[in-house]
Amino acid sequence: MKITPRIFRHTAKDGTPGWEFILPSLVLISLIGLPVLALVWRSFNIEILSFAVSESAINALKLSLTTSLICVVVSVVTGTPLAYIQAHWKFRGKVLLDLLVDLPVVLPPSVAGIALLLAFGREGLIGIWLNKIGITLPFTTTAVVMAQLFVSAPLLVRSARIGFAAIDPQLEEAAKVEGASNWNVFRLIMLPIAGRALLTGVILTWTRALGEFGATLLFAGNLEGKTQTMPLAIYVGFEQGLGIALILSVILLAVSIILLAFLRRLEQQSPS
Repeated sequence: MKITPRIFRHTAKDGTPGWEFILPSLVLISLIGLPVLALVWRSFNIEILSFAVSESAINALKLSLTTSLICVVVSVVTGTPLAYIQAHWKFRGKVLLDLLVDLPVVLPPSVAGIALLLAFGREGLIGIWLNKIGITLPFTTTAVVMAQLFVSAPLLVRSARIGFAAIDPQLEEAAKVEGASNWNVFRLIMLPIAGRALLTGVILTWTRALGEFGATLLFAGNLEGKTQTMPLAIYVGFEQGLGIALILSVILLAVSIILLAFLRRLEQQSPS
């Protein structure tokens, strides 16, 4: 007869974890939930809501939505093929490529901003040549998109790469045996099967682009109506007064909750 040690038999009658699991979890839940609750609570104020129609808030909202959507489109167009290459191609240096693509995910945003300046600034590695032909990237709206791309596009690549890697290679081989071209295999087989993973990457990329602060500030600056995104407007608004900072924070919170709820729905619908 197999005897189970007593320590492993100490569980609730319904199989749920005991208080030794719940109490530590409540500490972290409180640390996350209370600030969010305080933010929402303070937003229920007529005076605060009046800042939502201010010129600064509207300009920051328009710029953030425009640049983040451009970032998502560019990420899909360029990141999807890259993810497919990483998932299905074998070549020398692939490990270095994977490392390079994943690096911005763990790189501090301030370091990303400095790196962008050193590469594309007026005296940068590439920027010095662009400057000679009259192209200036720093402190422009284009710089905002580039900063968002640098920090958020790898999230799409990672998600799409996982989706492509999970596809049975025999499907691709069978399609090619039947005479399908590489493009048709990718378009008609790979994309539909990995579609959910790609959509997950789009959501993660968009939320990360909307919240980008450090790299944008260092590479694009903080020019209202030109480079001042919502996170930057929140920072400036917090120094001048809580109104604009609070209303923009609530807007970003609402967008993030909607996108994350949609992402959770996708995860629940994914096949087990």
